[in-house]
Amino acid sequence: MITTPALDQRPNAARTLRLAVAQSTVPEDPTDREALRAAGQEIRALMAEAAEAGAQLVQFPEGAIVYPSKHVTAAGPDGRLAPADWSRAAWDVLHKEAESIAALARELRMWTAFGSLHPLTPPNRPHNSLYIVSDRGKLIARYDKRFLSHTELSYLYTPGREPLVFEVDGIRIGCALCVEANFPPLFAQ
Repeated sequence: MITTPALDQRPNAARTLRLAVAQSTVPEDPTDREALRAAGQEIRALMAEAAEAGAQLVQFPEGAIVYPSKHVTAAGPDGRLAPADWSRAAWDVLHKEAESIAALARELRMWTAFGSLHPLTPPNRPHNSLYIVSDRGKLIARYDKRFLSHTELSYLYTPGREPLVFEVDGIRIGCALCVEANFPPLFAQ
């Protein structure tokens, strides 16, 4: 938990935000409906813990609901990598878990950022995304990872195109996922 002094309403006062960073168990198989449900349940339990500690925003990792292993999702019949077959993913469960997370964010009055997949119209591959849910339980934005590894780009995902900055209580927050932390020009945007 990262904490800072209380928010002061005076002009030119430093603004602060109580942020919780949570690490949940991340399933690797987007077809495993029970594992996806368990991930959602764990995320919600960690959200409640963060709210109890006074967090205004809780951040979960890339792929918090699911971060597909290339060996599960993009393995061809001979064991070599091949384009992933996303038609088998449990999109309905992913959607339901995301909705449940948003509903709890509203109940807890806490901003929530969590990673998951975002489907695109076939034959396009999904985005590896970070969902931003307001303290009113509304999806306010989605950041789609822009810099992908060779394997991600070749077999798994479609890259995003736009930067994302959102604001919580007057504090601006920029988004990046995984390897993007190594690209300073992304932060300049």
